[in-house]
Amino acid sequence: MLPLQSEKETSDIEKSKVYITVEIIEYIPNSIVIKTILRKSTGNISVMSFDSGEGLTEKKTPFDTFIQLIDGQAEIIIDGKTQILKTGDAVVIPAHSANTIKPNGRFKLIQTIIKSGYDQV
Repeated sequence: MLPLQSEKETSDIEKSKVYITVEIIEYIPNSIVIKTILRKSTGNISVMSFDSGEGLTEKKTPFDTFIQLIDGQAEIIIDGKTQILKTGDAVVIPAHSANTIKPNGRFKLIQTIIKSGYDQV
């Protein structure tokens, strides 16, 4: 699995414009691509594309994270429990939970993180 590569790290997409969500980002061979939709101090929304064989290594964040697949299929592992997400499926990854995203072919997703308020452990 490769490290994340950003297509547009510092700027949001154009506001007041209609988008077809799955077309906001393209697949790039052998890469993971991230495009920011909104970036605020209280959280962010990003769209990500993963080429075949690409995924994310295990991590934990202090915030709940909403993941929705918008194309393809992926395996999401949250605290050791595996779930297969297909186009249109979504899951909330709880704050402080170990999570991994494994490929099942090419896929795209929307990731939403809300940082307003910290969960206590």
